Amino acid sequence: MSLGLFSTTHDDLSLETVRYYDLSDVQGTAMGWHREERVLMCTPLRDAQAHLPMFFSHLRNLTYPHHLIDLAFLVSDSKDNTLSLLSSLLTDLQNDEDPKMPFGEISVIEKDFGQQVNQDVESRHGFAAQASRRKLMAQARNWLLSATLRPTHSWVYWRDADVETAPFTILEDLMRHNKDVIVPNVWRPLPDWLGGEQPYDLNSWQESETALALADSLDEDAVIVEGYAEYATWRPHLAYLRDPYGDPDMELEIDGVGGVSILAKAKVFRSGVHFPAFSFEKHAETEAFGKMAKRMQYSVVGLPHYTIWHLYEPSVDDLRHMEEMEQEKKQREAKEKEEKAEAERQQKLKDRFKDSTEEWEKDGAEVKKKMDKTEQTQQADKVGKGQPKVAAEDLEVETGNERRPAIPAKGEKEPTGAASAKDSKPNTQKEKTRQDSSSNPNEKLQQ
Repeated sequence: MSLGLFSTTHDDLSLETVRYYDLSDVQGTAMGWHREERVLMCTPLRDAQAHLPMFFSHLRNLTYPHHLIDLAFLVSDSKDNTLSLLSSLLTDLQNDEDPKMPFGEISVIEKDFGQQVNQDVESRHGFAAQASRRKLMAQARNWLLSATLRPTHSWVYWRDADVETAPFTILEDLMRHNKDVIVPNVWRPLPDWLGGEQPYDLNSWQESETALALADSLDEDAVIVEGYAEYATWRPHLAYLRDPYGDPDMELEIDGVGGVSILAKAKVFRSGVHFPAFSFEKHAETEAFGKMAKRMQYSVVGLPHYTIWHLYEPSVDDLRHMEEMEQEKKQREAKEKEEKAEAERQQKLKDRFKDSTEEWEKDGAEVKKKMDKTEQTQQADKVGKGQPKVAAEDLEVETGNERRPAIPAKGEKEPTGAASAKDSKPNTQKEKTRQDSSSNPNEKLQQ
């Protein structure tokens, strides 16, 4: 049975197979959650098994009333277990004990498009694959939307499965601006050695004269893609206008939009705007969708300071560099471990001989102190006497008329007896006369 809004103007027709809808009641307003406006949330999936648990954690945390959100998934060209895991997670979600957790109508669609481009970063973002890849992605979006858009939907929210971080209130935050098409800024975190963070979605931009001239010079089937040196457009990108401290409600009119997170009023799609799977004004998919919406006079707005974060997926070069860094880390850790072991060994040796070393230092200080004291004493004696020392054997005494050593030389006998006494006693008279003569030589001349 249809979940549509029944018209009250055709009560005369009572056929059960006929339903009437008044689409003027599903235009989309700034306060959709108060008016119970339904949202169709669309998510294309391809080899998304690794991202689904994270995606469903985001679903559970959305603050917009879950019963007003219908979920739509398109699984295409997948080689992993995306479909089986999706079914399991949906079952758990809808059977949650919390009555506010289950969502509204859920649609799961399978459709392959022959996508040959691999899902690794190098393949998906390589320049050569962009045009064909974007055209096939546009087809997938159109198939999903056309199969699931109901007359009851006021809004359509496109959300990639590999968004890592986003506000739980994102639906209300975007809806509050009451724009026909609105997108947030999309960045991605990076390892510290790559700068910590980086603009991710470069598909949201304002048109430039350079890009218009470039488009005129290309073939009619050419598709311009942003972020590649092959197409220098010099467009102002929403991502590069981000200020972490800026007003998150600041609006910027844009021309191209990225597909990571798009909120659009359902009337935009009902009026014929879609995701071109061909070159429309030299663009395809979401960028061409923005161009087409602008062509049909719908408002297309980006929020430069309202940011959500895409999952970081390392490139081949990143992986190679990470491997080199891991090797350097192991070598550094091994060296640090070796140095630590050597330091511990040295510390043990130092602790073992600590007491002996202290004793040696103490004894050495004592010896030095004594040597300094001895040297000071010798210097003091030398300065105090003022003369050089004379050996005992060099001293002489005067005996009679001769001088002799005060201490006899080795082997020489000292005089003894009377002779010694006689010799030792000077002739007093003669000595006196000698002294008198010596003391006053003029007296002798006078006599």
